Amino acid sequence: MYEIKDKVFLVTGGASGIGAGIVRTVLDHGAKNVIALDIDVVQGKALEKELNNKHGKNKAKFIECDITTQLQNAFDIATKEYGYIDVVINNAGIMNDSPRSYEKAIAVNVTALITSTLKAFEWMRKDQGGKGGTIINISSIVGLMQTPLLPIYSATKSAVLQFSNCFGMEPNFQSFGVRVVTVCFGTTDTSLLDPRKLGGFIKDIDENITIGINKLPLQSVQSAIEGLLTAYRNGNSGSTWLVTSNRPAEEITENVKNAYKTLSQGVF
Repeated sequence: MYEIKDKVFLVTGGASGIGAGIVRTVLDHGAKNVIALDIDVVQGKALEKELNNKHGKNKAKFIECDITTQLQNAFDIATKEYGYIDVVINNAGIMNDSPRSYEKAIAVNVTALITSTLKAFEWMRKDQGGKGGTIINISSIVGLMQTPLLPIYSATKSAVLQFSNCFGMEPNFQSFGVRVVTVCFGTTDTSLLDPRKLGGFIKDIDENITIGINKLPLQSVQSAIEGLLTAYRNGNSGSTWLVTSNRPAEEITENVKNAYKTLSQGVF
């Protein structure tokens, strides 16, 4: 079992929603420090003040960061301030397939997540003097299923699942000592579901997206956080965890492996 106590956490998309909940919860469980990256300065600064008042000076730090362009600066600030990052949780995401937003969504959901993973890996890798560590990448139930409503968002979350599973495979973990775990969240009660933030690849399906989402079981933010922490404490590198419908976290690693065995039939 992996411990939260005395670890330094960094969370992208950490100013609100699930991200802010993770930041609060790991400090409540004894984390040494936590860094929240986000573009929302108002909520980020308020969260930093709240947590430092509760837990002590410099326990929490908010860094304003557009993760598509400013990750290096944010990592530099965090490591200078705290010396080491033990756990990176790549939580930031955009669920919008509209022509005005899809390129940014791909940049946030895929490119920035990969960049953050690589930066964390270089810092943590034991073969280069690091102490090891954990990277948790957030996928989604739409990475496990197919839907006509959000093909771009679904593609980004499928990319997160495949990237994280392959990066976290046992040979890599044995060589470098960096654990990579994937968490697939179900529909969660956050502002990500606000119709003003949603969008389809054409305007005609916007209403259908909201209708489709409303048909799915809705879980609380706290349930999502508890599921993620279960995956953190118990997950092997390369494992995948399903956290949905207010149920306890379920490891679905074998399901994913079996699905890829089916998909790869005839390849070799």
